[in-house]
Amino acid sequence: MLSANVVHELQTVWFPNMTDAGLGRLIDLLESGSPLLIHGCFTRATPMGCLATHVGWHHPRTEHMIHEAGITWLTRVAGLNPATSAVIREWDYRGPHDWRLRSNLLEVLKAERQSRQRKAERGASRQTVLAAV
Repeated sequence: MLSANVVHELQTVWFPNMTDAGLGRLIDLLESGSPLLIHGCFTRATPMGCLATHVGWHHPRTEHMIHEAGITWLTRVAGLNPATSAVIREWDYRGPHDWRLRSNLLEVLKAERQSRQRKAERGASRQTVLAAV
């Protein structure tokens, strides 16, 4: 199970600053057990990166960066210190091969994707109603 600190940081800092593409990328990598998702450093060799790096590669402010995307996304977009980020610390400590961590992260990430999809559907429904008026 993810700690309350990790879930809180995801919900209050990561998700509000994460694009749908970045969210989808993390879900895809975690579901497939991809070796492109690494821990212990931000990047090894393109296209290998940590959670933050893959999010950064899918964000308009950092997508042009290669090795600095993750750390720049964390510090300049999300406003987090990489050394104290609960998500990064847990990921680096437990690593991508910890199936419980992967499963718990997937659960939270998928819940966020569903929430975003519901909001988009409600917004589309409202637009349809407004257009009909």
